[in-house]
Amino acid sequence: MNNNNLLTYQSLVHSRIPCFTPMAISLSATIAVSISVRQNQLHNLNFTKTPFSFNSNFSLTSNFSAIYASHRSSSSSAIFSSTGTENPVVSEDTINVLDDVQVFDLKGQGIPISDLWKDRKAVVAFARHFGCVLCRIRADYLAAEKDKMDAAGVALVLIGPGTVDQARKFYEQTNFKGEVYADPSYRSYEALRFVSGITTTFTPGAGLKIIQAYMDGYRQDWELSFEKDTRTRGGWRQGGIIVAGPGKNNITYIHKDKEAGDDPDIREILSACCAQG
Repeated sequence: MNNNNLLTYQSLVHSRIPCFTPMAISLSATIAVSISVRQNQLHNLNFTKTPFSFNSNFSLTSNFSAIYASHRSSSSSAIFSSTGTENPVVSEDTINVLDDVQVFDLKGQGIPISDLWKDRKAVVAFARHFGCVLCRIRADYLAAEKDKMDAAGVALVLIGPGTVDQARKFYEQTNFKGEVYADPSYRSYEALRFVSGITTTFTPGAGLKIIQAYMDGYRQDWELSFEKDTRTRGGWRQGGIIVAGPGKNNITYIHKDKEAGDDPDIREILSACCAQG
């Protein structure tokens, strides 16, 4: 990305998506720093050969969609096995810690997180936080396949780091078809060793995904995003997706987000949760 393209990116984000400005500043800085470090990756995305093109309605050309799709499918960080006992995807220590983690449903009722898959198989998605725009995409992309999960007897669950009140707001705003739980202690994220930090949140890839999200009509809930605990803890923690159960120790698939919005291919999830035979 040359200086002209970077300036265009900054001005468009600031002028067309005003509520995105605080994050855009950091994203722009990250992009500038990353240019020298990730030249090969950016070259593969053809930033210089296929520059962005915009019209007055902030509509991107097919070039942007190709760049976005290329980045989204560039790598996978998922691990899975055919059983929960052979080649386990998480350690026994992790299983033991999870057994002591409590999450809370929308009524405020606490249960051990491993009870969510003790007697059933479940796809369990972990959101960055309940205000996150990219987590709303994750909720929709999983919910779109819920009929297939239902047919296979698989539950769909989303967990967010935060309070029950935040979880309720997320559920009301998204009309999520699955179950929603809050993990106010953040212990499930720590147990599963999901990555955390500014450098995993403000990346060129995350910037592209956020722009695409706004183009598709998604919006960040900035009130939830800037609540103190989210801002100081959950805002920098990435999430992931697991497939687990039946059985507390039976985690057969795990995807750990490398950056914000790092959703795996949905076919990977369906293969792990719903494949027959």
